[in-house]
Amino acid sequence: MKKFLTLFAFLVAAGWTNAQAVDWNWKGDIRYRYEITDKEDVDDNRDRHRIRVRLGVYPWITEELSAGVQIATKGAGDPVSRNLTLGDGFAADEFNLNQAYIDFHPMSYGMDGKVNFILGKREVEQTFIRTNDLLWDSDVTLEGVTFHYGKDGKKQKAGLNLVAGYYFLEEDSSSEKDAFVWTAQGAFTGEAGPVGFTLGAGYYDYHNIQDANSDVFGDWANGDNFGNSTYSWDEYLYDYNILELFASFGGKFDGGLPWKLYGQYAVNVAEDVDDDNNGYLVGFKLGKAKKVGQWEIDANYTHLEKDAVVGAYTASDRWGGGTDGEGFEIAGTYHLVQNMTVGLKYLSHESDLGVDSPGRDVWQADMVVKF
Repeated sequence: MKKFLTLFAFLVAAGWTNAQAVDWNWKGDIRYRYEITDKEDVDDNRDRHRIRVRLGVYPWITEELSAGVQIATKGAGDPVSRNLTLGDGFAADEFNLNQAYIDFHPMSYGMDGKVNFILGKREVEQTFIRTNDLLWDSDVTLEGVTFHYGKDGKKQKAGLNLVAGYYFLEEDSSSEKDAFVWTAQGAFTGEAGPVGFTLGAGYYDYHNIQDANSDVFGDWANGDNFGNSTYSWDEYLYDYNILELFASFGGKFDGGLPWKLYGQYAVNVAEDVDDDNNGYLVGFKLGKAKKVGQWEIDANYTHLEKDAVVGAYTASDRWGGGTDGEGFEIAGTYHLVQNMTVGLKYLSHESDLGVDSPGRDVWQADMVVKF
């Protein structure tokens, strides 16, 4: 009830009482997942049913001002999952504030809405130019200040796209060295004959991570280093200054079947990191399940060394999350009826690169309804 009242108060403040019409743009989605996890060194599989719910409102207040508020299931209480595992004695589950941001896109001074200043908490896919989840799990919602040029939500406009941001990792009143990350991205989106492409690079400079305990990312980290190198007393061994290169190429085969080839490369270029600091992801997508009766298949391979990226924020499904692993995944999606898709994904990965460690296979069957 308190969270509903908070959301209601925001809507009033955003302009409900304003005489000017506001386009509210309510959106939501529910995902039901059946998941099987098979570890080679464990006799029994783990079968579980999981659910993710997200509900938000994204008012277009004026020509220059929009906003967004979204609540989502709490999931594991960490930034890389909104999945709730069913089976806790029918107890009520929690919702948390997942997004809350202001988007100012001035029309004056020749900007014409091409520039966005975004303040608050916003999902990573709308914040960064994101090819896939080598660096950032799709459930992450960044907190801070973002500048966009050209980028429009999850899409990049034709031509030059620029992103710059400053994000807060952990605010500690007892410390003068709060952890944060600043970022910069540049990409060009265009066409070469029938092939569309995006080419770009990004840089992520983390501060006050080296020599800090895992709670530098928040209490939710709970002593986990997520594959990154630490001292024997569980403090991060290295700094993280990550350079990312990314690209995608796409078009349509004869008959109109869409295709897309994509890739990411990441390297930690911090001065004191010499080994285990590279990672890459390459993939291919065929089809697009946008309308009823349409389908798509997406397959990719990932190799991610211990200190290539910050393990706390990379994809949570690969080898149980974090860095230091490799393997492939393949997913199929079919648009069954209006607003509903069904999908099946298979993930096969190994953790602890350079060590003969047991593998991990995961099957995920999803039903997703959007409204």
